[in-house]
Amino acid sequence: MQQVLILDFGGQYNQLIARRVRECNVYCEVKPYTMTLEAIKAFNPIGIIFTGGPNSVYEDASPKVDPAVFELGIPVLGICYGCQLMAHTLGGEVTAAHDDSAREYGKTVTYYNTDCKLFKGMPQEGISWMSHGDYMAKVPTGFELMAHSDACPNVAIADESRGFYGVQYHPEVNHTEHGQTMLHNFLYEVCGAKGEWTMGDYCKTAIAAIREKVGDGKVLLALSGGVDSSVCAGLLAEAIGEQLTCVFVDHGLMRKDEGDEVEEAFGKWTMNFIRVDAEERFLGKLAGISDPETKRKIIGEEFIRVFEEEAKKIGTVDFLAQGTIYPDVIESGHGDAAVIKSHHNVGGLPDYVDFKEIVEPLRQLFKDEVRQLGREVGLPEYLVMRQPFPGPGLAIRVIGDLTKAKLDTLRDADAIFREEIANAGEDKNINQYFAVLTNTRSVGVMGDGRTYDYTLALRGVTTSDFMTADWARIPYDVLDKISVRIVNEVQGINRICYDITSKPPSTIEWE
Repeated sequence: MQQVLILDFGGQYNQLIARRVRECNVYCEVKPYTMTLEAIKAFNPIGIIFTGGPNSVYEDASPKVDPAVFELGIPVLGICYGCQLMAHTLGGEVTAAHDDSAREYGKTVTYYNTDCKLFKGMPQEGISWMSHGDYMAKVPTGFELMAHSDACPNVAIADESRGFYGVQYHPEVNHTEHGQTMLHNFLYEVCGAKGEWTMGDYCKTAIAAIREKVGDGKVLLALSGGVDSSVCAGLLAEAIGEQLTCVFVDHGLMRKDEGDEVEEAFGKWTMNFIRVDAEERFLGKLAGISDPETKRKIIGEEFIRVFEEEAKKIGTVDFLAQGTIYPDVIESGHGDAAVIKSHHNVGGLPDYVDFKEIVEPLRQLFKDEVRQLGREVGLPEYLVMRQPFPGPGLAIRVIGDLTKAKLDTLRDADAIFREEIANAGEDKNINQYFAVLTNTRSVGVMGDGRTYDYTLALRGVTTSDFMTADWARIPYDVLDKISVRIVNEVQGINRICYDITSKPPSTIEWE
C-alpha cells in the first residue's frame, strides 16, 4: 500500500495534516523528525511532508533533518518551518524578518502561479493562513517562486524537477482557501498517489492482521460503551468471535437506555459479553461526595477494581485489547516532540490482568476513521455517532452530591432534550449537547401549588476540534418545546436555563 511520511517538527497542526492526507484516500503516518535515514527508506514513502514548528532553522538547537533525505528521489512538501528548513538545508538563507511587513500572521491574500503542479486547477488569488516571523532572504539554487503576497515575494517555492515544494503558510487549516486542493495536488500530481486508502479495505486488512496475531488465543477488552472501545470490540468480534471476552462495567452513570443499547449492539456476534451491574456499588462509594475531582478518582479506581475482579474470574488471557486511537499516540509524544497530554492507554500496561501481550487495532486511526470502521463492521448508527461522553458519566453532570433519584431525573430530562434536538434536525448542526442537573433549587408554581425544585441547565456547542467551542444557536421555538416537555414530564425540575458561554472562557462540561 502506498503511504506518505509526515515528519513532525513540533507543529501544532501535525494531526490535521495527517487527517487531510487521509481524506485524500492516501495512508500516512506522523513520525518524529529524528527518524533515521534507514528507517525512512524502510518506510518507503511515495512522498514526505515536513510539518511546521515553533523554532527558527538558523538556530543551532533547532530541529534538523538528514540532508540525504533530499537525495532519495522522493517528493517533499515543506510547510511553514518545513519550508524554511528545506530552503536552509539546500543552500538558501533564512533570517529573522526585521521588517514588520515580512512577518505575516493570519489570513493573507496570496497570489499563485497556477502553472505549478501544486496549484493546478486553482484560482490565481486566494486566502492563505500565515504564521511566520522568519523570512527566506535567499531561495536555494534550482527553486522558483510560485506564490507571493503583497508583503512577501516568496510565499511558495518549488523545484519541480526534483519534486520539492515549500509553502510559508498552512494549507491544512480551513482558513486557507483551496488548501485541500494543494495537498491533493501534491499527493496525486507530484507523488503519483492512487487513492488506495479506504476504510473498507482497511477493515479487511485489520481483520486479517488480528487473526494472524491472535491465532487461537484469548482476548480481553474493557468495554466502556464509548465509540472507541465499541468499535474496537466490533472489529475484534468480527475477526475472532468467541475468542473475545468483553467486560462491560455498567456503573449506573450512563444516559437513558444506553446500557441496554450497548448490550443489544453486540448481540449479533458469538462473543463472550459480560455486563456487570455495578450501580449500587458505585453509588455507595459516591454517596455524599460533591467535589468533581473526588468523584472522578473514585469512579476511575472503582472501575479498575470491578474489571480486575471480573478478569480474575476469567483467568489468564493471551491479549488485552485497548481502544487506543491515533490522536492518543500523537498527543502522548513522538521522540523529542512536545507531549500535549499523556493518555492512560498509551505506553503503560495494567498490572492487574494476567495477559501476555496487548492488541490495539485502532492505533493508527483518527476518530472520524474509527466511526467509518464501526459502520464497516455493522455497528448501529446510534453507537457509531455517539457524542463525546465523559469517563465519569453523569456523575459530573449532576452538580453536587449524587443520588439515584437525581441521576434518573437527569436521564429523563437529557433524553427529552436529545430527542427534540433530533426531531428538529438540529442534531446535524450541534456537535455536542446535553443537560446538567444543577444544585440550585428555586421557587416555582405548578397548578395552584408552590414548588421548590431543581434548576436544569441545557448545553449545546458547535466545534471542529473540541479545543475551542461556541454555544449553539438553538431556535427559540425548539428551546420552548424542550422546556415545556421537561417541566411537564420530569418531576423535580421547575426551571430551565440555556448556557450561552463559549470555550474559552468556560469548558464544555460543567465539572
